[in-house]
Amino acid sequence: MSTTSAVKVLIVDDASFMRVVLKDILVSHGLVSQIYEAGDGVAAVDAYKQFKPDVVTMDVNMPKADGIQALKAIIQFNPRAKVIMVTSVEQKHIVQDAIKSGARDYVIKPFDRSNVAMVMSKVIRSK
Repeated sequence: MSTTSAVKVLIVDDASFMRVVLKDILVSHGLVSQIYEAGDGVAAVDAYKQFKPDVVTMDVNMPKADGIQALKAIIQFNPRAKVIMVTSVEQKHIVQDAIKSGARDYVIKPFDRSNVAMVMSKVIRSK
């Protein structure tokens, strides 16, 4: 299911285990060529500016700056940024704020591997 061969992704989550799971899904589906990681919202914005990834997966609940704050900072830096929010079922209402703030889509934890791959593919292809 290779969408493109040169996609850079920034995975942002304060739980290293969740970053590993997402990385495994993206690599196993052949969706990315480079993966960068950040463990909080402040590090996410810094990493975005440094690495200029094609897509960001952004957890909602994180220390220092939450996912919505980091999303807004990234969109302010690059209005065309492609950010996919990562949330749990009970936080789904937060996704509406994220979409209004510039997120392209979202995935829900625990991850459905095929759904993550589908959303990532769709966002990679979007303009």
